[in-house]
Amino acid sequence: MHIDVLSGWLDQAEQCPSPHFNARPADAQVSLLVIHNISLPPGEFGGGFVQSFFQGKLDPSQHPYFAEIASLRVSAHFLIERSGRITQFVSCNDRAWHAGVSCYAGVADCNDFSIGVELEGVDDVPYTDDQYQSLIHLTQALQQTYPAIDCYRITGHEFIAPGRKTDPGLAFHWQRYLRALTRQDDNHMGGSPR
Repeated sequence: MHIDVLSGWLDQAEQCPSPHFNARPADAQVSLLVIHNISLPPGEFGGGFVQSFFQGKLDPSQHPYFAEIASLRVSAHFLIERSGRITQFVSCNDRAWHAGVSCYAGVADCNDFSIGVELEGVDDVPYTDDQYQSLIHLTQALQQTYPAIDCYRITGHEFIAPGRKTDPGLAFHWQRYLRALTRQDDNHMGGSPR
C-alpha cells in the first residue's frame, strides 16, 4: 500500500472524488490522523450512501434522515467499510471537511493539518477484523508519506471535538490498533528499543 507523494492518492483505494475539499493553508504540514465513524442511515451498513453523501449526491427521498443531512458539505479522505475495503474521496494533499470545529494540542481547525479516516460503524458496535487490518496498513502508508504523523499524532474525532462528537466511540479498540502499529515499527527497527 503506497500513497503517491505528488498526487496524494492511495494506490490500493477505490477513488470516489468528492467536491467537498479545498487547499490546505500554504504553511500547513500534514501531521495528524483523525479517526471517525459513520453509518448511513444511522446504525445501518452498506448501501453506498456514505459515498453518495461525501460526493454531495445523497438522495433525500431515500430515507427520512437523509432529508436532514443531504445539503451538508462534508467529506473525509478515506472510508473503510466493514469488509475492509478502502475508498478515497480527497487527495491527502488537500483539505477534506471532516473535523469541523476542532482543536488538537492547542491548535484549532484540525482540517488544516489532518487526514480524516471514517470507519463504517457506530460508537457501540465492534469494528471488524478487516477494518482494523485495513486501518493499520493505511496508517503505515500515511506515516511513510507524512512522517509527522507518528503514533502520538493519531486521535479520535471525540478528542478533538469533545462534547460535540463521540466517534469512533467505546467500541474502537485503541490498544489493539496502536499496539499493532508499534509492533510493526519494532519489526522494522529490528526489535531495538526506542
